[in-house]
Amino acid sequence: MSLVEAAAPAPARSAPIDLGVLPSELDGGVASRAAIGLVVLATDQTMEHEFRLLVRQPGVAFYESRVFNDNDITPETLRAIGTRIAPSVDLILPSIELDVVAFGCTSATMTLGEDAVFAEIHKARPNVACTTPVTAALAAFRALRASRIGLLTPYAPEINANLIRYFGNRGLTIAAVATFNRRDDRDAARISVPSIEEAARRLAGAQAVEAIFVSCTSLRVAEAVERLEARVGAPITSSNHLICCGSPARFGAVIQLRVLVSAPWNWARFAPPVEL
Repeated sequence: MSLVEAAAPAPARSAPIDLGVLPSELDGGVASRAAIGLVVLATDQTMEHEFRLLVRQPGVAFYESRVFNDNDITPETLRAIGTRIAPSVDLILPSIELDVVAFGCTSATMTLGEDAVFAEIHKARPNVACTTPVTAALAAFRALRASRIGLLTPYAPEINANLIRYFGNRGLTIAAVATFNRRDDRDAARISVPSIEEAARRLAGAQAVEAIFVSCTSLRVAEAVERLEARVGAPITSSNHLICCGSPARFGAVIQLRVLVSAPWNWARFAPPVEL
């Protein structure tokens, strides 16, 4: 290239072709059938993971916010969560309608009471349907006609005592109870599935246990529930599994999900598949 050619100005670039404003249509988006709001504990490592495994229907989407909680799970730290629920709900898709809001803490629900949790949710979403793992558990055991429950948790014994009392006041008998006693929620999420499986087997061996409830959204059960049931020979479910399968009054009737059917107990009996 000569010096003259190197010094020559670069050719002017042509302006982009402006196609103007093009037509567009709006559809229902990824939540065209149902929009689920989740309030997840700040320390929870499992709930969203299990929801991704279970909620896979086209047009059904979930949107979560986090609510602050202490690492150590005690009655006092659980009660402290109560006033933080409404501000967390407020952060989920402001001004966009939700079909249901699920509060993702079993032990806090039993400490505060379902009605108190619903009241906090309704401060931010006055007319929304709402559910908790406890709400769904009560509906599931009614549908299964199971009244003698084996309870497995990661909680301290004093929290388990509250769960036993809460269920007892609602017509259920905790026939057997066991805990991993992992009081730090960050550790609860790392309890292995084989550990849960072996604990469930031992609970199922207790006299007259009709179903097993693995309480805590941090525990990993939903991905293995069918295998667990086959081994222990009894219906087994967990906090996340129940929220997804739904209680007819609070969740299933709103969204009518059929996310998991585990033979022979067929959890879809209380959330039957229907056309959406």
